[in-house]
Amino acid sequence: MGEIRNAVVLAAGRGTRLQPVTSDTSKCMLPLLGRPILWHILDTVHKAGITHVQIVVGYRKEKIIDYFGDGLEIGLHISYIEQKTRDGTARAIGLATMDDDFLVLNGDTLVDFEDIEKIMKSHSGDATLGVRRVEDPQQYGVVELEGDRVKSIVEKPREFISDLANAGIYAFSHEIFAAIEKTGKSERGEYEITSSIELLVKEGREVRAVELTGVWSDIGSPWNYLDSNKVLLSRANPSIKGTVEEGVVVKGALILGKGSVIRSGTYIEGPVYIGENSKIGPNTYIRSFTSIGNNSRAGNAVELKNSIIMDNTNISHLSYVGDSIIGSGCNFGAGTLVGNLRLDEKSVKMRIGDELYDTGRRKMGCVVGDNVKTGLNVMINSGRKIGSKSMIGPGVVVYRDIPKDTFVIKKQELEIKELK
Repeated sequence: MGEIRNAVVLAAGRGTRLQPVTSDTSKCMLPLLGRPILWHILDTVHKAGITHVQIVVGYRKEKIIDYFGDGLEIGLHISYIEQKTRDGTARAIGLATMDDDFLVLNGDTLVDFEDIEKIMKSHSGDATLGVRRVEDPQQYGVVELEGDRVKSIVEKPREFISDLANAGIYAFSHEIFAAIEKTGKSERGEYEITSSIELLVKEGREVRAVELTGVWSDIGSPWNYLDSNKVLLSRANPSIKGTVEEGVVVKGALILGKGSVIRSGTYIEGPVYIGENSKIGPNTYIRSFTSIGNNSRAGNAVELKNSIIMDNTNISHLSYVGDSIIGSGCNFGAGTLVGNLRLDEKSVKMRIGDELYDTGRRKMGCVVGDNVKTGLNVMINSGRKIGSKSMIGPGVVVYRDIPKDTFVIKKQELEIKELK
């Protein structure tokens, strides 16, 4: 069996759970330290020795194709396959055209290249799965093993089977395509690659698992996205290409892009990322694990903490944003405040689709879509979402989620009396 040099990366999904920041872009193109999530994944597979990648695209595919092109700039040969009907991972992988054994990764999960190498070097037989030990296996596809042979994969089991979760990283032989052809719909109404792997197991094929120990960060929810930002910032090396004025205090790692200026009186607790041509301060407080995009601004007396602020966004003076994700092209009026802590200090809940999810976080702020504007003294409660292109009038307290393309105003009754 020769070395694995080919990979399939699944990047067709929209990222519904990350709405509203995925209103106009797929989640794999959301930024992390100035690059799309997918860039970080492709960079990792390149380091692991992959030379050719087929990317399965779908939602907003043109943005992916325009950004990566033929892949030569990042040392890869990239081709694209469109999944017109997003009906499961098995169908997506089945679109690939591979003659030799190949690797499969998700376009929204950060992993270490050492773990990818481990799967590639350990691969034998028809399938090799990466697995991770997790504290809450009921939230994952759980892998049951006999030695290193896969006995079964059970999606979100009600009873404890194993603490090994399917990490969504695979090496396959050509036999997987025959299994995909025989795969039916799962209980969730999709054609899932785990069902195809189960067929290989039942046919007595050689299906093995490799335990992964490095970074594994699945960007499936807003709080996972913040976790991934934290992971990359924790590993980033300081780099200052912009201007830091006299009187700025920097503690910890700072990554500052070209053309950006940090004005006097600003206090930074790294690690912090600031892109190109952004303006910070004066007298701004930027706390750990904050990422600010290109052409953005944080004004006087602004405090930012553990947040992702995307390109072309302006956070005006006297504002606070913590544990939040703010889309591109936004403008926060002076005095805009984001709540990130419940009064009862219980974990913050956030609505995703029609369900209310417990984030498991004591501190979680808001998620704001692209091109949102807030007026003076707007307050946004913890766990709230504001849809793209909405406008929030002065003095509004955002107690519930705001849909996209909405104008919210606060009615005010004034009593005007003549002075005597």
